[in-house]
Amino acid sequence: MILDKLFQSIQSDAPITTVLMGIYWTVVATPNGAGMAATFGNCKAHGEEKIRGVGTFEGMSARTLAEFAYSENHLEASLGIAALNALLCPAGPVGVELNAFHVLADWGREKRVAMVGHFPFAEKLRARVGELMILEINPDEGDYPAEMAGQIIPTASVVAITGSTLINHTLDNLLKLCNPNARVIIMGPSTPLSPVLLAHGVDIISGVQITDLASVIRTIGQGATFQQVEGVRLVTLDAEHHITGKA
Repeated sequence: MILDKLFQSIQSDAPITTVLMGIYWTVVATPNGAGMAATFGNCKAHGEEKIRGVGTFEGMSARTLAEFAYSENHLEASLGIAALNALLCPAGPVGVELNAFHVLADWGREKRVAMVGHFPFAEKLRARVGELMILEINPDEGDYPAEMAGQIIPTASVVAITGSTLINHTLDNLLKLCNPNARVIIMGPSTPLSPVLLAHGVDIISGVQITDLASVIRTIGQGATFQQVEGVRLVTLDAEHHITGKA
């Protein structure tokens, strides 16, 4: 599993200083850095599925909380991926400050694009590419159900996969479906900024670096969608740039 490889790449641990689970985004911070992930609700009745250890996370080892990434409880897995991203966050600026939309618009010109996850820029992107096929767990009008991934992804020249697939443990299988000649990007705030992903058939990763934790906590704690989150830097990087820190 890619998740196993990400854990093997952790260089050091740190105590957790902040945990916030907002309606859309989850944040975990340590003295060395902070990470985000989507808050992946499980659509069950209030109180039916509990998160282990609630109220005890501050001061805990971030690596211990990151182990929640393996949980089948998606709320726990959201916390785990946020903690993992906090541990894997680069110490300084990396990559190119670029929205994934621009990458996909360039790659997808006159090509078939498969996108796992309905991103806010989807309709704008549709007008810029040859064909856009969106796979969603809860499809909007015009989307395809996630169960059709095996029919759609192998036919695409460009594949964009939300980093949230680490939370529901579908990323490995989705990557296996990609045509060997397809260009692949993993994107969104749940995406670890780690070269591990670039060693598994991924051409580019596009995530975020938290630059102002107080602003992130304030906006996410007040229910911000990603477009409303303050204090983050969009980061896109590939194998060539992930070490050089090109900004």
